[in-house]
Amino acid sequence: MNRKTIMLGVAGDSAAGKTTISKGIVEALGADRVTAICCDHYHRYNREQRRQLNLSALEPDCNYIDIMEQHFRLLREGQPILKPVYNHHTGDFDKPDYIEPTQFVIIEGLLPFHTRLMRLCFDAKVYLDPPEELRREWKIKRDTTKRGYTEAQVLRSMRGREDIAPRYIHPQRSYADMIVRFYQPAPGTDPGDSHLNARLVLLPTLPHPDLTDVLERGGNSDDAPAPSHPAMRLELGRHEGRPADFLEIDGSVCPERAEELMAVIRGHLPSNAALDDSRLGRYQFGLEERRSYPLALTQLLIAYQLMLTADQIERATDRAIKPPLEAVN
Repeated sequence: MNRKTIMLGVAGDSAAGKTTISKGIVEALGADRVTAICCDHYHRYNREQRRQLNLSALEPDCNYIDIMEQHFRLLREGQPILKPVYNHHTGDFDKPDYIEPTQFVIIEGLLPFHTRLMRLCFDAKVYLDPPEELRREWKIKRDTTKRGYTEAQVLRSMRGREDIAPRYIHPQRSYADMIVRFYQPAPGTDPGDSHLNARLVLLPTLPHPDLTDVLERGGNSDDAPAPSHPAMRLELGRHEGRPADFLEIDGSVCPERAEELMAVIRGHLPSNAALDDSRLGRYQFGLEERRSYPLALTQLLIAYQLMLTADQIERATDRAIKPPLEAVN
């Protein structure tokens, strides 16, 4: 094994939270060690051309899938690429970016798992699957505040894409190693400080840390009465016919319990793993920075996979470099 680049893919519909997930992982591992790339810039046509052709940017035929495959492979091999840049404000293309991959590469976007060649480039694949109503709120807020669209334009675009996402975006869920759904607390439950709950489907395609000891005690405070509904729960079930662990983390989880679970996950990391987990779970609420433990634990479980792969590559490289003892003697 001669490569040194570890690849993470984060897929999901528009405004599903892909950038938020990636940002915390970048900050925790260190920006000098992580290259984060959005693969939604490989369009064949600019906005006006798509309008004339009545095409959506979500459609594979509207994107250079073959170039995406080539670039993913080059990044995995540690080679630089010239990545196209789509300008959401102008609806046209800017000068491409020259990107040299670092130790970790995160590729997030609408179609990163669309073909088998693309999927084979990733060491870990995550699919974000928020409820449609919540994703709609996120998209309107993002596109009107950061991308220069009016609310009417965003709603019109979403109506035009309603039948496209189920055909091209949602099927990628079947290829993920981890499926993440952030959702609002159910009516009648304690919403805590308004943090979203998280539901993680952990597929056996990757090794996940054993969290049983902590989760058996739930995620509520020691001072609270015994809960009928623990704030952290782990259950074994099946997802699309495959066995899977279902990890539920409520937004109202006790910080002490959440920190205890984070410590358990850190304890499973390789001894040489460098991670600043104080940056995990951070998000902006207006001008205020807040922290969500469901988000932090999700990001930590993803980062765990990247660091585990990095350790495996390092060990394999050491074995390949070091000659056998009998050869030395």
